Amino acid sequence: MAKLKGFEFWRKTLKEAHFVVAPMVDQSELAWRLLSRRHGAQLCYTPMLHAQVFVRDTNYRRENLYNEVCEEDRPLITQFCANDPEVFVQAALLAQDYCDAIDLNLGCPQMIAKRGHYGAFLQDEWELLEKMIRLANEKLSVPITCKIRVFKELEKTVRYAQMLEKAGCQLLTVHGRTKDQKGAMTGIASWEHIKAVRQAVNIPVFANGNIQHLCDVERCIQETGVQGVMCAEGNLHNPALFEGCSPPVWEMAEEYLEMVKPHPPCSLSYVRAHLFKLWHHTLQIHQDLREDLAKVKTLEGLADVSKQLKLRCQEEIARGADVEVKEGGLPFPHWICQPYVRPAPKEAVANGNSQGSEVKKTMCQKRTLEDPDGAADTLSKNKQKKRSRNPNKNFCPEQKRECDQLLSGNKCVFNLCRGCCKKKAYKEVADCPSQYTHMHSQITASSTLVCCLLQAS
Repeated sequence: MAKLKGFEFWRKTLKEAHFVVAPMVDQSELAWRLLSRRHGAQLCYTPMLHAQVFVRDTNYRRENLYNEVCEEDRPLITQFCANDPEVFVQAALLAQDYCDAIDLNLGCPQMIAKRGHYGAFLQDEWELLEKMIRLANEKLSVPITCKIRVFKELEKTVRYAQMLEKAGCQLLTVHGRTKDQKGAMTGIASWEHIKAVRQAVNIPVFANGNIQHLCDVERCIQETGVQGVMCAEGNLHNPALFEGCSPPVWEMAEEYLEMVKPHPPCSLSYVRAHLFKLWHHTLQIHQDLREDLAKVKTLEGLADVSKQLKLRCQEEIARGADVEVKEGGLPFPHWICQPYVRPAPKEAVANGNSQGSEVKKTMCQKRTLEDPDGAADTLSKNKQKKRSRNPNKNFCPEQKRECDQLLSGNKCVFNLCRGCCKKKAYKEVADCPSQYTHMHSQITASSTLVCCLLQAS
């Protein structure tokens, strides 16, 4: 059977999907995809998978794709991060029988993507990307798609999209932010860039960015002319977003927890993260239960904390507290599913990008203040937690021993200490026996930072 392309692929295989759940690391797992589909999602992506690990690790394949095969979970697109054409195609060949298309992640802006040299940090390497997509398009039995971020220059973004289309990309998702728009500097996504891409290519285009309610989806399609709209963070706070309703949080939490039970394996960290997103606004008020949610170590424990949050909300409703709708600046009471609106970078908005850069510079300076004692107020939250567990831990770079005094000596093929070996292995996506176990856990756990797609909405 001939491989479907472009609009034919979108119409027949993807069934003209308009409502799309983004690839979200450790968050768009099977149970969450099924919940989202039940409430209006027409197409889902797997979490971003690391192509090299997928090729070499049977357990990684089984845990992240093979064990999640479900008839109700279609159409489905599997997303990979990769920077080597051969490795990317090998991974895609192993995955193609379990999905309807393979997506190349060219949008992740996080530090882990910079270290691994993938995602948005490949967007200037057009020759490499053309080779990767062309080879995949030739070898795969399913279509190849791409998810990108935009350049500041609209014309360059258009040329970038056209290059990907020419190489063989059959569907393009455009996140209307640059790779620098993340975290505190996220800002507003440019639908103008998305519209320009849509008008310049002859393949279906999905838009990503600024989607918090169903009305945003409808407005985005109308203003940009795209075939579909992808949602990430808005979906995490309200999986019923595509239905155009905002149910009580406990309804979505209970429904999700019921979904998790018949579809193992599902990491407890995934479930915990979903509950933190769903109960985000309520947990700002009930801090004690926030701590409980972070500490419990069983699915039953997480369900119990969610039940306690539900009871507290119902008590507030019984007291008539729901009349205080505007408290905290929220459009609805905190127990209603609604988006978390990240505060805008004030300096960047008021004074332009140059000021935004100064803000970033100041933040970096704050993190690297010279303090031989590593005072808590100059440490990141993560380091403060480490300090609480180990009061004698040293965070001063100047007091750390040199690399040549810390040679691991046993299995390191680079003859480096563990830390430097890890950095080199990430940078070159290279194999080192002394780092294999560590790299596997980091890729599957620390990649929660990606948000390639959590930043995406």
